[in-house]
Amino acid sequence: MEKKNRINWFPGHMAKMKKELEKELKLVDLVIELRDSRVPFASSNPMLKEMIKNKFRLVILTKALYADQEVTRQFIEYFNKEDALCLDVDLINGKNISLIKNYIRKAAKEILAKRKAKGIINETIRALVIGIPNVGKSTFINKITGRKSLNVGNKPGVTKGMDKWIKVENLELLDTPGILWPKFEDDIVGYKLALVSAIKLEVLPIEEVVHYGLEYVANHYPHYLKERYNLENINLATIIEDIANSKKLYMKGNLIDYNRCYNMIYTDFKNGKIGRISYEHPDESI
Repeated sequence: MEKKNRINWFPGHMAKMKKELEKELKLVDLVIELRDSRVPFASSNPMLKEMIKNKFRLVILTKALYADQEVTRQFIEYFNKEDALCLDVDLINGKNISLIKNYIRKAAKEILAKRKAKGIINETIRALVIGIPNVGKSTFINKITGRKSLNVGNKPGVTKGMDKWIKVENLELLDTPGILWPKFEDDIVGYKLALVSAIKLEVLPIEEVVHYGLEYVANHYPHYLKERYNLENINLATIIEDIANSKKLYMKGNLIDYNRCYNMIYTDFKNGKIGRISYEHPDESI
């Protein structure tokens, strides 16, 4: 599929939040960066690396139960080699939630040691929780604080502005709105983010997003397509029609209802119904 460069997605509130974020970073000890386990590269804002600079970093791979477990393990090894502690979690089903606080303490261990060496008795760790839209930042904070501190939603852009500092034990956490970058490198990044519901579907045509997803899964996880849509064989040239016929998605006159078919397949991708899919590997670039 030919790479393009036609996506510009930088709403006004995101530009404003980028400036505020740069100010808040001066106040924190640690950056907790949330990425989607299915797309760890595509779900990282490249502007963050420059903004974070030398801050200690903990990478949390969310929605782990939607991703290929072996690929996620490889990504954890990859990020650990990048001098960032990494943990995969599922915020809905509770995978590794109990380990999060320990990982935060590990990430802040050097900070606390430096304070102690200077005779500073202060074990409070201030952390900024950051990530692109719909990656689970507010849910993450709610889970580790044990209360519903922030609003959450199953769509991009629920958190609109900097919220209050939230204290739990010796942690002070600050949530941020999801911040995308001014221009995607190419449409492939957009397709991946649309498939995991990190951007609104209106940004790209649903047909292109679905075809990208089907082609990727056909090449890497063909058994998932066969099982989900009762297909004996996979032919990408006719796969939409084959799925529509299998699911009997017809309009009057026994004509295929393409609109229903595309929406059904996209919803399956978004909700992880097709299978545990990783759209990236640590040894490849987006």
